[in-house]
Formats: sequence, structure tokens, C-alpha cells
Amino acid sequence: MAQVNKIDSNITGLAYAEEASLGVLGGGPSWKRLEPNSYNDFGGELTTVAPNPINPSRQRKKGVVTDLDASGGFNHNLTYHNLTDLLQAVFFADIRAKGRQTVTAVDEDASDPDFYAIANTSGFVVGGLIKGNGFTNAANNGLNVITTVNSNTSVEVADGQLVTETPPAGAYIQVVGVEGTAGDIDVDAAGDLPALTSTTLDFTTLGLVVGQWIFVGGDSAGTRFSTAQNNGFKRIRAIAANRLTLDKSVQQMSTEASTTETIRIFFGDVLRNETGTSIKRRSYHIERTLGAPDDANPSQIQSEYLRGAIPNEFTINIPTANLVNVDFTFVAIDHNQRTGTDGPLQNSVQNPQKADVYNTSSDFSRIKMATVSDTNEAPTPLFAFITEASIAINNNLSPNKAVGVLGAFDVTAGTFQVSGNITAYFGNVAAVQAVRGNADITLDMAIVKNNTGIVIDIPLVSLGDGRLNVEQDQPITLPLSMDAATAEDVATGMDHTALLTFFGYLPDAAE
Repeated sequence: MAQVNKIDSNITGLAYAEEASLGVLGGGPSWKRLEPNSYNDFGGELTTVAPNPINPSRQRKKGVVTDLDASGGFNHNLTYHNLTDLLQAVFFADIRAKGRQTVTAVDEDASDPDFYAIANTSGFVVGGLIKGNGFTNAANNGLNVITTVNSNTSVEVADGQLVTETPPAGAYIQVVGVEGTAGDIDVDAAGDLPALTSTTLDFTTLGLVVGQWIFVGGDSAGTRFSTAQNNGFKRIRAIAANRLTLDKSVQQMSTEASTTETIRIFFGDVLRNETGTSIKRRSYHIERTLGAPDDANPSQIQSEYLRGAIPNEFTINIPTANLVNVDFTFVAIDHNQRTGTDGPLQNSVQNPQKADVYNTSSDFSRIKMATVSDTNEAPTPLFAFITEASIAINNNLSPNKAVGVLGAFDVTAGTFQVSGNITAYFGNVAAVQAVRGNADITLDMAIVKNNTGIVIDIPLVSLGDGRLNVEQDQPITLPLSMDAATAEDVATGMDHTALLTFFGYLPDAAE
């Protein structure tokens, strides 16, 4: 053997697979690769107790292992695609996905409408906006309007939009919005809060939920309202068949009746902390490969892995002039190692989907903190700019110990806690007064790049700190701490503390 003297960190790798049950990987697991920037205490911390009997030599006996705390964490850049699985585990919830199906064939017919062949048409409706992904022909990756839904067979689009091909593995179409018929969608701003109204379109058929974000208006004049403030990012406050009540608009909306416009509404998949039977716990095997210990056998890779790993803490970090990054920490029931001759557990690992990283200088289209309002969809923000921010989710997990078990046999989840910190440039005393008055505050952020985006919404927040930082020759800054709570008192159906909306497509106007 030719044992190596050292192994460099750059050859390590990280992958995870969802378990069939806590600590049990199950047959045929799907391993997915991650691209961490750094690690935080990945492994097992052993506790030893040394016998110390009364004896003339006054010496202790050799200690024995009595406990194991398994945990691990890593820092990762935020991208649109590659953290969704783990984020579901953070929120103890399934993502509320719109229609998405793998495509088995794409057909362009000179005399008949073009179509995508799919096995399940649930979530696909006439007028739905769909986006293709992963196809060989660029035309098939475009944005199209569904003209016909053939139940569990195919969805059709206008003739001449697609190119015939047998799709590569994994190519899919995804519902990203809806297009109203000519003149069907209007704006009613006469009430306390504005609403989109319709005659034909039934908003309850679109899979929308209270609290999620939408983007109103396409890039062409015929697909958006003529009044600029009626377009853009908005949050759903209430849903009825022909009325979609909105709040948290960029600007105050105005009553407007469309005529020939086919108004487009873009929406996405929703992830929020759930209640009741919708709460779902996920656990993982997380394995870190550690290189080959014998340079004569470079394919014999050793590794270490966490078993029964559940996300405990998750933090979104938003620094100035940098990349948006996130920190994950996991609590696990056990930690083990595998030698080079054993080889790692992971196999047929899926590489991360190609995705853009988000930077904090040009990819934020909206950051707003304001007072919660039932009568004003665009309340005055508490500040104009920030220097940094972080949003932290803590599941307050605790491992369950027992006699006869080294490590833990289960994990108990505590309170779902959302908190954070923001440092803003001081403009007026409104934010300081909001802290003193214990005002109901709400925070949201929209991150958009290359026609995809993520909106982070914290519907109800209490503010703390608020002591101005005044330094010579520097702008005054305002540090604020945040403690979020359920928003069930804000609106019916908004019984969550944090919500993410993942937009599979956004028009150029959103950037």
C-alpha cells in the first residue's frame, strides 16, 4: 500500500439522499450533489466518562465513550433550483407546486396545433402559461399559452411555436402563470384593498394560496395594464372565483378596465410552514467524501456520513456587494465513517442543475419593510436602502437519547421560529417609532435574474433594537432585529410565519 500523507479539502464532495424513514436510507435512493462553500462542525462529537474510584494512587481509569452528538452544517450559494428539496425539510412541508410534468414527445404539425405529450395534465388549464425546460431545441424551452388540454395525454399550444423532437431525459414543462382572454381581467381599486376581477377566468382553479406573490403584466403592451402601477409584484390577500384581492403592491393601484388586452399573471410554487396534517418531516443521509487514502487505488474513496439528519437552522445571508448565501445546520441521530475499500454510499449522483447565483448589487428588484395595512396596498417603507440583512429559521430540534443507544433514536421538533437582523440607512424616525410602538411590521424581498426569481415574505414581524449608529464622517445607520409570528390575525388563510414563492418564469419587466 501507498498511504497518502495528507488529503486536501478541494477533493472532498457533499451529497444527500432523502431517507425512507428516520435513519433508514431505503432501496434505490436518489443522491443529489451539493456545492458548499464551507463546512460547520460536520461529524460526531463523542462524550467520554473516565471512572474515578477512590484509591490510594489518586488516579483515574481510562474513559469510555458514553454519548454521541451527530450534527453538521454548510454554507451554500442561493440558487433558484438546487436547494428546493432541503428547503422543504426546513419548513417541514411539501412545496405547493403548480403543474409540472416530464415531456415524452414534442410534435410540430403543419396542419394541427403543436403539443407537448405528458402523462398527467393535472394543474394545466386552457390559458395557462407554460415554460419548457431542458429541451434540445431552444423553441421548445420558450413561454407558450395552452390552447387545449387533452386529459392525461397532451397540452396544445398555438401552431408553429414548437419543433418536433424526442426530448432528452428530464425535459419538462411547468405552469408559470395564466393569460386572460381579451378584456376579461380588470382592476377594481374602489375598496379598502385593490383586486383583479374577471368575468370568465376562475381564480380558484389556478392553485393559488393566500399570502403568495404574483407578478401582473407581460412585456408586450397587449399583455399588461396601461396604468403602470397596476402591473408588477403583488401579494394575494384573498381569493374568490372572479376576484383576487391584493396587497403589498409596489405602488397604489388604480381602477382600470381592460379592452383588448390579454392580461398575463405570473405565479410560482409556494413553500411555507404548514399546520395540522400538512406538516411533513423529512430526514436525510448526508455524505461527505474524503478522498482516497491509498494513492495506488484512487477509486477507493473513503467518506463520512450523517444518518437521520434533519435541518435545524437555516439562515439567508444578504451582505453588501456579494453573493446571497445560506447556512444549513442539521441535527442527526448518528455519524459513521466508511473506508476506501467500503466506498461511499452515494452512487449515480445527480449533479446540480445549472443555475445562476444571485448577487446583492443587481439582482434585488424589491426590498421593503413597512407597517401592515388593511387599507393601503403600498404603505410608506420604513427605509430606502439597507447595508445587510439576515433571515433565520430555527426548528429548535433536540435529539432523543435512551439507554442502549449511542447517539439518538429520534429527534423532537420545537417551535418554528423565524427571526433576523437588518441594518438600514436612517432617513426618518418612523422605524424607531415602530419599535417603540410595537407596530405590526411586514418584510418582503424579491430576487430576480434571467427570468426566474424568488420572493421571500415575512407577513408579521415585531421589531427590536432601533438604536441609531452615529459615527463621524459616516451615514447614520439603523440596526433592527426581527421576531416573526403567525399572520393568522393579518388575513384569513395566512396562518404561516414565512413564505417563499419560486417563479419559474418572470418577464423582463420584473428585473
